[in-house]
Amino acid sequence: MKISGVDIRPGNIIEYEKGIWKVAKTQHTQPGKGGAFMQVEMKNLIDGRKTNVRFRSQDTVEKVRLDTKDFQYLYMDGEALVFMDTDNYEQINLDADMLGDAVAFLQDGMTVTLELYDERPISVALPEYVEATIVEADAVVKGQTASSSYKPALLDNGVRVMVPPHIGAGTRIVVDVYAQEYVKKAE
Repeated sequence: MKISGVDIRPGNIIEYEKGIWKVAKTQHTQPGKGGAFMQVEMKNLIDGRKTNVRFRSQDTVEKVRLDTKDFQYLYMDGEALVFMDTDNYEQINLDADMLGDAVAFLQDGMTVTLELYDERPISVALPEYVEATIVEADAVVKGQTASSSYKPALLDNGVRVMVPPHIGAGTRIVVDVYAQEYVKKAE
């Protein structure tokens, strides 16, 4: 499916210069002179290269449709992550780099979605939100105003997030996996 260069959004998978690229960031720019363009930061899903490209509104790119399949995360084997196909119980090993920073949020038995291109896994999508327990939270500084007075906290998976002052150690919270931000207190 062809899309205009200014319709590219983060998360899109596109075909560009005979490679498969995942869009990380986009910035729409409309200079005072000349036509508008989309500045796109993307990563090659096959070899891991990153690039920045400008697409004008008249440019078109091929949006790639990937096959998706659910897998269950089993364990980490050195630098590889072991996943099991939930349909036929076959196991596959994937490089931990494929997940980036989100690898810290993997939990035993978690169901993830693998995106496949020509039967080959090229990306792993975790659930958008996961629950985690705070193991350490800084004390509240007296006199801070209620607005935007977040404090740092350490989660049980080693990730640091900013939480509201009323959240303390031992509290289970919901975290946005990709933004690595506090969402709400777990129920």
